[in-house]
Amino acid sequence: ADLGAGTGYFLGFLAAAVGGEGAVIGLDVDSELIDFMNQRAELEGWDNVEARQVATDDPGLESGSVDRVLTVNTWHHISNREAYAGRLAEALVEGGAIYVVDFTRESPHGPPENHRLTPEQVISELEAGGLEAELIEEELPYQYVIVAK
Repeated sequence: ADLGAGTGYFLGFLAAAVGGEGAVIGLDVDSELIDFMNQRAELEGWDNVEARQVATDDPGLESGSVDRVLTVNTWHHISNREAYAGRLAEALVEGGAIYVVDFTRESPHGPPENHRLTPEQVISELEAGGLEAELIEEELPYQYVIVAK
């Protein structure tokens, strides 16, 4: 699942990665973006992609229904992130993982600095949701990556 998928930038990459036996779900709160993603998936021939509108406080994923959740530049938009992390944890299959990519405080891009979260904050929120989380060593210039299992 791509949480906060927006226009679906990552959907094609994810669709190719999971192949014909897998499925990708693009999740967003904006109905116009959902329509756009579904149209894009049809146009691109991504038969294993579906876009769904979700509430701001619930990812709308069934218990044990996803292997991986990717959320890029979105985590800072979620309110009550600890509870949201718990809902994501419940949606994971055994051995599943959540990848959170978000802007560093020093980045010249992204949301206003007072909306940015430190990796330590994100780890704490994910752990409060019942996950084990850690910072992954990556060489992204303006973002960090957290994995939670």
